[in-house]
Amino acid sequence: MPAHRAGTTTRSESRDSGTGRMSLNRRKFLGYLVAAPTLVVVADVGREAVFGGAPQASAAALPSPPQTPEYYEFVDSYRDACRLTNALLRVEVKEDGRVAFALPRSDNGQGIQTLFAMIIAEEMGIDPSDVDVTLADARPELVFNQLTGGSSTTYSLYTPVRVAAAIAKGALLDAAAQALDGERRLLETAGLTVVDTAGNSIGFGELSRLAAVPVTTPVEVVLKANEEFTILGKPRGKDDAYAMVTGQKKFTCDIQVPDALPTVICRAPELNGFPDGGPSNIDEVRNMPGITDVEPIGNGIAVRARTFGQAIDGVNALELNWNPGTVSGQSDEDIVEGLRAAELPLAVPAVPGKTLEQELIHYSRNGSALETNCAIVTFDGSRAEVWAPAKSPIAGAKIVSEKLGIGVNDVTFHVIPGGGSFGRRLFNDHVQEASEACLAIGKPVKLMWDRANDCRQGRVKPLCVTRVRAVVTDDAVASFELRYSGVNMEVDEGLTDVLTSQAIKAPGGNLGVSETFWELSVHTPYNFGVNTRAMVETNYGFNSGSTRNVYGPDTCTARELMIDRIAERLNKDPYEFRAEFVKTERLRKVIQRAAEEADWGKSMPAGTAQGIGVHQEYKCATACVVEIDARPETVNRQVRSGRTGPRVTKVTFVVDPGLLLNPLGYEAQVQGGINDGIANAMTAGLHLVDGSFVEASWDNYFYTRQWNTPPEVNVILIEDSEYPDPGGAGEVAVAATMSAVVNAFRRATGIEPTNTPVLHNEPFPEGFTQYPTAPPIPTSPTNGLEFTF
Repeated sequence: MPAHRAGTTTRSESRDSGTGRMSLNRRKFLGYLVAAPTLVVVADVGREAVFGGAPQASAAALPSPPQTPEYYEFVDSYRDACRLTNALLRVEVKEDGRVAFALPRSDNGQGIQTLFAMIIAEEMGIDPSDVDVTLADARPELVFNQLTGGSSTTYSLYTPVRVAAAIAKGALLDAAAQALDGERRLLETAGLTVVDTAGNSIGFGELSRLAAVPVTTPVEVVLKANEEFTILGKPRGKDDAYAMVTGQKKFTCDIQVPDALPTVICRAPELNGFPDGGPSNIDEVRNMPGITDVEPIGNGIAVRARTFGQAIDGVNALELNWNPGTVSGQSDEDIVEGLRAAELPLAVPAVPGKTLEQELIHYSRNGSALETNCAIVTFDGSRAEVWAPAKSPIAGAKIVSEKLGIGVNDVTFHVIPGGGSFGRRLFNDHVQEASEACLAIGKPVKLMWDRANDCRQGRVKPLCVTRVRAVVTDDAVASFELRYSGVNMEVDEGLTDVLTSQAIKAPGGNLGVSETFWELSVHTPYNFGVNTRAMVETNYGFNSGSTRNVYGPDTCTARELMIDRIAERLNKDPYEFRAEFVKTERLRKVIQRAAEEADWGKSMPAGTAQGIGVHQEYKCATACVVEIDARPETVNRQVRSGRTGPRVTKVTFVVDPGLLLNPLGYEAQVQGGINDGIANAMTAGLHLVDGSFVEASWDNYFYTRQWNTPPEVNVILIEDSEYPDPGGAGEVAVAATMSAVVNAFRRATGIEPTNTPVLHNEPFPEGFTQYPTAPPIPTSPTNGLEFTF
């Protein structure tokens, strides 16, 4: 197993040098006791300052003007959008005394249910196991406040939920003071009871009824100081971890809804192709064993059966002609040519002898989760009920209402924990198709995508081209320009609503949705004189999505690769160059810590090297140092049908996460992001050939596998961060890791990377076999044990 560890320093409370913000400790917040039979509390958190102090410049650098994400990034935009409806979030004390919170977010393995149980328990003085955090059904009245994405959950909900929990505790203590005829200041919570100094106690259940109010009442509260935390800041495993590894955890396809039978879609061989007429043998397929229904929907044919195996057999038996897809006849080379033609011009002219320029092609990547797309839909003609993993359930409920011709309030949308997301759950394709199938068939359906078409037809991080030009003086960088030309990056309806609602308030005004997200997320954290960045998107023929870290991995890799090249031009060490030119002291400390922990600059054998990458996003500062082995004996390893090549052997990842709430959960997210970064850099890319992707399933999509996972991984969490807010975790590690790996590859091999993943254009490994498109769902192999022992 890889080794992991975290920093163990003591938290200090002070003003953040990068933002100028103070800690939230000891401020008063407003909330409400809600009129209800038992104790119900909501929070009303007003707008906080979002603009901070100017970045610090290195004395040797040419200062660059600040870019938007340095003082206002996407997570700020989303938190501001949520403020309108924070007062609708409820912490309840039930009649049995247990505390309940319906979390308006989607947990797909990131552990936010566990985290918010910790947050509520901390403020109420109880154990997290006494808090039931469930996922809220779609609540249209929350407007923007039920979107999960952009690593924004904790940042947007931390304070409102704490306020509600603190008010709940205060109401319980007030009720107990009356019931026990004592003073509130002498009372404390113990378990799910309140006790006085004489040992008298009264349970939360009884107090909940006593604390209930007939009229909604405003209440002010002071939150617990960070120094008083006994739960937050301590490691806690995910509450559902045991259930997951023992197979007891219920996902969507485990839910038994009466008459909701397995349903699978027959899809085209080309991307977004659609049937040219109906199946010629539809009656024959309808009479196959277990098949109950075969009906056309959208871009395919829905087959409903007693089992998924029977449904797949029905799909593969259909005889269909297909119309061409949206990129019929095109391959990666055609898309790249179009993107180059669309590239926005660079502003600073090239200076002979002083200019460095590079282009990188970043091929499409699959963001599919362990659990494929799945949804259950029932419809009785007037009301619909949905069960599905969804990060934008309000948008999902709207789609269902439109497909079925009913009002959005006639849709009950249950958000089910998902088996991973990586941007995929932001989109409601599965819900839309299940609704279409339910309507066409006239019966409940349990729809599941097959893995092959999840890769071929599912949403991907689309192909893009980055260009960087830098003008370098004798000891500094006079200008640094980044251009991004990409296939259109779709964002879901919920994210679109958030961005358009907040875009007018952000610098830049009325930008488009993608441009707004770009403006709020992409920046260059170095003093490089004239510093510009711009993006353009074109080609709308792909099923694209905001895969993990969205624009960050590709733009960061382009930037950090160029920085290594600039350092070489100036005869500077890559680490020392970054530490000198970085804008903020916060990021400089992280870079220095990573270099120290990784023993940067140590002697290494020929064919091996270290690489460094730096990134700042989600209110966090990150630096990654990797070691890579590109010697022939490693590169030429043989794994059946597998991509080997150079191997990352060690990762040192340092992150300043702001206020660290659950070190164990945060570290787990970083570990996952590290493996994503390695995959993006080295092996994981889709090949578009003649209108369809070659890869179909994980058998031949080369994500980081066991033979390419680093044997040593060290995660260092800065626990004495001066930044007062909790930063994001889910996407924070991808960009810095990807860029560090590409830089290490370049240093170890002497090869100038022209694309990511860097091995994308290598021949497919021996034994690789492309799955056929007919039948549409490849037959599952049955000989796995032959290759196991």
